[in-house]
Amino acid sequence: MNKYSEIYGIDISKEVFDVYGSKTGHNQFKNDAQGFKSFLKYLPQGALVVMEATGYYHYRLAQFLYHEGVSVSVVNPLSVKRFIQMKLAKVKTDKSDAKAICDYGQMNDISLYNALTGIQSECLQLFRLLDSYLKHRRATKNKLKGEEVLGVPSKFVYRSLKRNLKHLNKEVEVLEARLLELVKQDRQYQLTLLKSNPGMGVKTALFLIVVTDGFNKFETASQLCSYVGITPTIRESGSSVRGRSRISKVGNKKLRNLLFLCAFSACQHNKACRELYERIVAKGKSKKLALIAVANKLLKQAFAIVKSGRPYDENFVSKLAQ
Repeated sequence: MNKYSEIYGIDISKEVFDVYGSKTGHNQFKNDAQGFKSFLKYLPQGALVVMEATGYYHYRLAQFLYHEGVSVSVVNPLSVKRFIQMKLAKVKTDKSDAKAICDYGQMNDISLYNALTGIQSECLQLFRLLDSYLKHRRATKNKLKGEEVLGVPSKFVYRSLKRNLKHLNKEVEVLEARLLELVKQDRQYQLTLLKSNPGMGVKTALFLIVVTDGFNKFETASQLCSYVGITPTIRESGSSVRGRSRISKVGNKKLRNLLFLCAFSACQHNKACRELYERIVAKGKSKKLALIAVANKLLKQAFAIVKSGRPYDENFVSKLAQ
């Protein structure tokens, strides 16, 4: 970290963003185009700017600074939260959060931010909207079932829900088609490689490509598994604590759910995954735990396939996905 002239931590919100410099202390700027320009003038040459991934709020500033040649790092908010807890901080303000992010940048080896292309940005926006529509569709289906349970549902309410469900189905179909079109433009080769893996669905392959930036964000399969949140956590301490092993669930929930669904198909059509499932069940473990292990295996296979640039080969992938 000594290669940077100064490190700045940023806590960003809808209206403003608070800045804390390792040498200059606290400042605040408006979260708009003019505020971005003012902050750029305020920054010295060779500075590093660290901010949390806070949905829409951080994106514009990170993109702006990147295109202006400023070194930027976007870090996981959970990592910063754990860092603050470890320091036993009793004060929580925008200023203190900015300082904590600055301290986190000074004490940790963090990776630099790479700006998204137009296609990548649109793909992420499509996925966010798609996820919102899918949740809404699930809620609408549950509402329909609830009305049916009443025995004498209101025809007006029932028809309205049916129209809404039909509209959502159409929108989901349109979004998925657009997403497939964009990924084919940008990452057709990777999509073809992933589809060669038995058990890997098209939607899961699309999502993997988008959220991993074509697998460029991760150097190892273990890093990717940790990101998704399908790595096991062990709960043991001394002789008295013997908790059940479970997945961490600290990661991308949408991708984790898709992989879990793919695990069912992989148990039937993917030899390595089927053998893993049968081996775990034979040891008396639960079927759910076995399916989680299969999802982990499937993700490692996908990583091996893309990084090698070779379609699925049973013997070759099994060696790389250990």
